[in-house]
Amino acid sequence: MAKHVHLDRDQKRHWRKIRIRKRLTGTADAPRLCVFKSAHYIYVQAVDDTKGVTIAAASSLEPALKGGLKTSGKHVSVAEKVGELVSERLKAKGIAHVVFDRGGYLYHGRVKAVAEGARKGGLQF
Repeated sequence: MAKHVHLDRDQKRHWRKIRIRKRLTGTADAPRLCVFKSAHYIYVQAVDDTKGVTIAAASSLEPALKGGLKTSGKHVSVAEKVGELVSERLKAKGIAHVVFDRGGYLYHGRVKAVAEGARKGGLQF
C-alpha cells in the first residue's frame, strides 16, 4: 500500500507555481508579470524569459510609495498602488501587454489587487 505524503502550504504553492510556469513565458513584447507576497510586503516584476532579464519592478517597500500611504505594506490598497506603479514603468518603456503570473497564489486579495491596479494603469493581460 502506498504511503500518503503530506505537503505543507509552501510545498503546495511551489508545485502550483511550477505547473503555472510550464504554460507561461514572457517575451520582450509581452513580459511575464510575476507577483510575490510576503507576510508584510508585495513585490512585482516584469520578466523577459527569452533573455532572462527583469524589465521593470515595483514593491510596497519603495520610499516613494511607502511615504504616501496611511496603511501598512500588507494592505490590499497598497497592492493596487504597486500594480499601478509597475504599469507606469512598463508604459514608459513602451510595453502595453503582459502575461500575468500569480506565482502559485490564489487570484484573490492582494494578488487580484495587483492585477486590477496594473489594468487601471493601462496594461492588457
